[in-house]
Amino acid sequence: MPKSSVLIIDESDLFRDYLKDRLSRTGLEVETAINGLDGMAKMRNDPPDLVVMDYHLSRRSCREVLEEKARNPNTAAVPVILTAQKIDKNRLLELVQFNIRKVFMKPIKMDAFYQTLGDITGARLEMDSTPCIIEAHVNDDIVFIEIARGINREKIDLLRFKIRELLDLYGIQKPRVLLMISDMELSFVDGSNLEFLLETVVEASGARTRNIKILARSSFVREFVAGRPEFSDIEVLSSLEFALDGLVADAALAADAPEDKAAIITDRILRAQPSSGNESVTMRFEQEKGKPARIMETAGDLGGGLEIAVVDDDFVIQELLKTTFGELKATVSTFANGRLFLDAVRSRVFDLVFLDLRMPEVDGFGVLAELHAQDLDMPIIVLSAVTQRESVVKAFQAGVKSYLVKPLKPEHILRKTLEILKANF
Repeated sequence: MPKSSVLIIDESDLFRDYLKDRLSRTGLEVETAINGLDGMAKMRNDPPDLVVMDYHLSRRSCREVLEEKARNPNTAAVPVILTAQKIDKNRLLELVQFNIRKVFMKPIKMDAFYQTLGDITGARLEMDSTPCIIEAHVNDDIVFIEIARGINREKIDLLRFKIRELLDLYGIQKPRVLLMISDMELSFVDGSNLEFLLETVVEASGARTRNIKILARSSFVREFVAGRPEFSDIEVLSSLEFALDGLVADAALAADAPEDKAAIITDRILRAQPSSGNESVTMRFEQEKGKPARIMETAGDLGGGLEIAVVDDDFVIQELLKTTFGELKATVSTFANGRLFLDAVRSRVFDLVFLDLRMPEVDGFGVLAELHAQDLDMPIIVLSAVTQRESVVKAFQAGVKSYLVKPLKPEHILRKTLEILKANF
């Protein structure tokens, strides 16, 4: 019996590579295309049994690909699973005629996605059902990975591709990694899964083990790492502050090789630097190295139709963000304090929120607390211009995993936006 074939048309390397690897292991034949034009050519030359296609494509639009598919008698009946970051309902209705079986909004719930894919192809796609939350972000060229509730091998497998995508997005050459293991009790029965997690982080990041820190309160994690020679250089800590100190100070030591680590921490992390009369940044984050043209092009694919909120009492920051996203045809709404923003979210939903920590009336921490109390979940990027490192730690504890430090630059803003909004899973 011939294998079913799947064509994946998506411009995210993470999504294509992960799906190809995962579906190939189930016995499906998988082909990938990097844009709409590439997808047209591959569909025409070798008609698949199923097309998995993103709505946001370059070179040829999603509609153009679907129209050509419909004109070709060899592909007209091929079913389509459509994915999208955001799509207008009217445009979606226009596409229903092209044999679209299901639409999945990103981030995709993979259990439902695999169920649909299995129903169409007949493939058996089993998943690890262990409850697990994994998030990965980059701040100050440090890869922050948080894993909570449990260790799910399926999601760890995906983490491998996510780490590589982040390293490429930020152009990080010498990675430092903070692995935060929270909200779980581990024992010897979890040893093989913990080993798989650590092997994945080391391999995917390419970081030296001494540049990897683990934040965990589990004594088992500490004993497990200490008992494995390949992981013995990884330090297990119970304090986020100490973990950050270690990663930033180790990077400084590697660069400058002075003898006094405490002096480096004081100089590079805690020192306040004046900036236009405002209080300055606690952590001195290295300037992110980037590819501005590529970032702008990729961000442009996401910009149209985005609703962005800027919650900051600084008029200059408001204008900078409006200008940056105005070029991408995104709608930017500004709020001079947290109260005005909280009033707005009673009736509006934003795709992304830039949130200052220090504002009149209701500050950033008050906003975070209120959103949590109302169970309102939306992507938030904290804008930090404070003089105490503890404020950044407090933001993490409030649930914010990604932040930018003032003064801001357009390429930094766009790169961080891509990191947050291009979450596929």
